[in-house]
Amino acid sequence: MDASGDAVLCGREGRAATLVLNRPRALNALNHEMVRALDAALTAGERDPAVETVVLTGAGERGLCAGGDIRSIYEDARSGDSRGSEGAGASASGGTPGSASAAFWRDEYRLNSRIARYPKPYVALMDGIVMGGGVGVSAHGSVRIVSERSRIAMPETGIGFVPDVGGTYLLALAPGELGTHVALAGVQLGARDALLCGLADHFVPQADLPRLRQDLALRPVRNVLTSFVRQAPPGELAEHQHWIDACYSADTVEEIVSRLRAHGSRAAAEAADTLATKSPTALKVTLTALRGARELGPLERVLEQEYRVSCAALTSYDLVEGIRAQVIDKDRRPRWRPASLSEVTQADVARYFAPPPGGDLSLSSSSDSASQEVPW
Repeated sequence: MDASGDAVLCGREGRAATLVLNRPRALNALNHEMVRALDAALTAGERDPAVETVVLTGAGERGLCAGGDIRSIYEDARSGDSRGSEGAGASASGGTPGSASAAFWRDEYRLNSRIARYPKPYVALMDGIVMGGGVGVSAHGSVRIVSERSRIAMPETGIGFVPDVGGTYLLALAPGELGTHVALAGVQLGARDALLCGLADHFVPQADLPRLRQDLALRPVRNVLTSFVRQAPPGELAEHQHWIDACYSADTVEEIVSRLRAHGSRAAAEAADTLATKSPTALKVTLTALRGARELGPLERVLEQEYRVSCAALTSYDLVEGIRAQVIDKDRRPRWRPASLSEVTQADVARYFAPPPGGDLSLSSSSDSASQEVPW
């Protein structure tokens, strides 16, 4: 955080309310305090007739947001882990193991839904790194802007987790099986590929973003965009979609891997190698969640499903092990349990979709009658 001590800097620039994620040393990773601050700022902006636009950015030079604060989730999940006596008992929050993370996700997913239905233009500047929870506070907005520096991803399977914050909703809507590839392999998307997958709307060169922000304080969004939007640099996914669609349309992860291996192209073989490094359980749960998201309908119903999956992951071995290997010890050598796709049973997957002990997240009833049309 900067000298102000605020994890989210809320301000006004003319007709625009500005929200700055302000934990640059942690690449603006989201914690519960930040989620609450964003929600409060959106309430204030919605009620203030002088606010016509909300603009979200991140502090520092590296990006908007690297995701949720997974170190905190690690400690919370580990408090219920059976691998060490120091992990037994109540969580750091003083509640039952995992309760702090579950409470965080409840508020975070409600915030994701609120952003998607916000009645004023919500402009997210998705410059630099935008991953996990960073996607949740940006890609549900009504105006999503990427630059040549954008690196957007849902890398959760690499830590034994599953794309959340509405990620399975967004990726299920991507053309063909691009979203399946992005979700399972944790692919980083540049600007053109993010536009292709429907995670962004417009490309603006990074050098022009300061002037864009200045103009948003003075003029309506639609008028500003016409002055700044440019053609994005070439991407990679479009030229690979033929094999992505053919391979990832399989019904199981095992068959996806088999098709990738048999395809014959170097890119498909590399995708198979990448999947081999991910949590087998997370891969199977992610594929089930994505396919389910296609049938569930509104974002809120998908967020309810993701909440079940996330809560179940808190009691899994792979989430703790994945965060340990990638973030805590940084040995990059997770020891997944089960270690192979063939060992992950249907029952193992099904438990992720059961109601959590603390009760379901209920969002659908409040959204069924809400309009999803852009109000401006």
